[in-house]
Amino acid sequence: MENSNLPKLTDEQRKAALARAAQARRERTEFKGLVKKGELSLTDAIADERANRIRVHELLTSVPGIGKAKADDIMRKLGIADNRRVQGLGCRQRDLIIEFVEKVK
Repeated sequence: MENSNLPKLTDEQRKAALARAAQARRERTEFKGLVKKGELSLTDAIADERANRIRVHELLTSVPGIGKAKADDIMRKLGIADNRRVQGLGCRQRDLIIEFVEKVK
């Protein structure tokens, strides 16, 4: 049974949408690479609009010296949900993450 809420796309429209999605994933991967290399600080990364669609946990694990366990710990201590994206963070949460990561490093 098909979902009638989905828009009807032509093959060309579907291919274009897939290409846009792939490009967006590439850009997010490149952005996280800049953070991982240390070319972009966490403070700058969180303020950058390219980070908006990235999950906070993913961004934290991109920071040198922070692995999955530390990122889990930071998220838990600050009360941030696992599925939260950067754009969904409040100003105070952004400040707390930056503060906390500086202490942890």
